[in-house]
Amino acid sequence: MLAALVEAMRPHQWVKNLLVVAPLAFAHQEPAVAGDPGGALRSSLSAFAVFCLLSSSIYLLNDCADRKADASHPVKRNRPIASGRLPVGVALAASLGLATTSLTWASQLGPDGVVPFATWPLAYMVLNLSYSFGLKRIVILDCLIIALGFQLRVHGGAVVLGVRTSAWILLCTFFFALFLAFCKRREEVERMRDGTGATRATIRDYDVPFLDQVIAPLAALSILCYALYTVDPNSVAMHGTNLKFTVPFVVFGVFRYLFLIHKRGEGADPARLLFRDPPLVLSGLLWGAAVLGAIATKGAGGT
Repeated sequence: MLAALVEAMRPHQWVKNLLVVAPLAFAHQEPAVAGDPGGALRSSLSAFAVFCLLSSSIYLLNDCADRKADASHPVKRNRPIASGRLPVGVALAASLGLATTSLTWASQLGPDGVVPFATWPLAYMVLNLSYSFGLKRIVILDCLIIALGFQLRVHGGAVVLGVRTSAWILLCTFFFALFLAFCKRREEVERMRDGTGATRATIRDYDVPFLDQVIAPLAALSILCYALYTVDPNSVAMHGTNLKFTVPFVVFGVFRYLFLIHKRGEGADPARLLFRDPPLVLSGLLWGAAVLGAIATKGAGGT
């Protein structure tokens, strides 16, 4: 039963919460971070853990609510709750325990401020509960809520450190999360057309031509907002001018993802795909290395 519980918590989805740690890298010269890098790292990792526990709590609750629909799906019927491997009572108790633990932990994190860190995990929970119990049935809004959840992660990661978040990074996060959400809907529509089943309430309201019209500009906006962030005067002052050399890796990553969606019919699970496709993994590693290189060059006195 323990193995089924861990599976239902979907730890592979925790990769999405790495956005909570992102402000640590991009705010390394802020006094709150530079003055105590060890403490900043502990705060970021703690905030990451809070969002991981909270997201798992929501997954468990959502799967309990959707267990009957999931049981009729050719893939989702194998989930622990839908298949009966994890009793509903155990899942609900675990969901409550994870939510209580994460929010209690969140209340102890972050510097004193007008908006405490715990506000963001709480807002994330309320947003996702609203999604699970009603808003996921409203076409387009279902994807917008997912994207807002990613923005709340970034806000939380910045607030726990006591630093500001770039408007360009927030916009980039929003558009890219929206891009991934609509790509996932496209894959689900394709599977429904192939007769492999669909349980999502809004899938029948979408079609491939519409989704393709939405996905293309979102890909462009994601790249544009990131590129503008790298040349923003505030970013240049903090990181130097070399951050712009990380843009090609982002461009490749977005286009590679589009290729996998359109040519290989992948994208139903972005969290798995981002770490399963070797070219995507390599581009992500090179992007990370390029970011660290740009930061190190600035720190060494370069421009």
